[in-house]
Amino acid sequence: MEKRIIPSSELIINADGSVFHLHLKPENLSDKILLCGDPDRVGMIASRFDSIECDVSNREFRTITGFYKGKRLTVQSHGIGGDNIEIVVNELDILANFDFEKRCVKDDFRQLTMVRIGTSGGIQPEAPIGTYVAAEKAIGFDGVINFYANTRSIRDLEYEKALIEQLEWKIEGLTPYVVTADKELLEQIAGKDARVLRGSTIACNGFYAPQGRKLRLPLADEELNKKIEDFRYKDFRITNFEMESSALSGMASLLGHKALTICCIIAGRQNLNMNTDYKGSIEGLIDLVLDRI
Repeated sequence: MEKRIIPSSELIINADGSVFHLHLKPENLSDKILLCGDPDRVGMIASRFDSIECDVSNREFRTITGFYKGKRLTVQSHGIGGDNIEIVVNELDILANFDFEKRCVKDDFRQLTMVRIGTSGGIQPEAPIGTYVAAEKAIGFDGVINFYANTRSIRDLEYEKALIEQLEWKIEGLTPYVVTADKELLEQIAGKDARVLRGSTIACNGFYAPQGRKLRLPLADEELNKKIEDFRYKDFRITNFEMESSALSGMASLLGHKALTICCIIAGRQNLNMNTDYKGSIEGLIDLVLDRI
């Protein structure tokens, strides 16, 4: 079969041979990638490296590739939200699996392993501030993967049905989706560590109303957070809110990569408390992931 030659308006390569947003070249990318929202956190993670190959920044995207205890790793920031994750995962895949000169997909597939280290708001009593939650199920309130074909093959359709029924879904124009994290990667990172709770993480397309925060504007469903707290499906309860896990798991699954989000809880939504000084907790999570990826 003749390969599709992708036009420059779709596969966008900068004049220096780097991919459009990330400004990376294929040789800058490791197979193992740590993702984080904050560009400053890239430096925090890479400060543990034994050596650094490259440090590249463009907008909210900062990348450092180097070595940690003999492992070649890339640390990549993605900013806030599923729309940014869609850009980052696609461009990481471009770096791994596209021939820049021929403008087509390579014959040999290169699989990437991506672990997002994030912060999150806990919903249940078993996820208080300081807990680490690995998103075994990522629930999308963002809609990102709905623009791609063949998503039913990577979604948990029964879980989705339970969500719509129990949450009495009222948000017009948006339907939640559910993606399961890569099982092998989940075991590798979470293992039997008592510090890591395996949960169901909601990724929202905003920080305020989509996560039930009410300021001057009324909410479309004033009871949604209470219904989320009460939700049960098999052995699952919804454990926490954040903004990227579903787009990451969904995009990675569609592309054939491994992905997992693991977050440090910094807000207790039931207890109405917040830890804005969470550096120590997130550093412990960083060390855990670095040693296990």
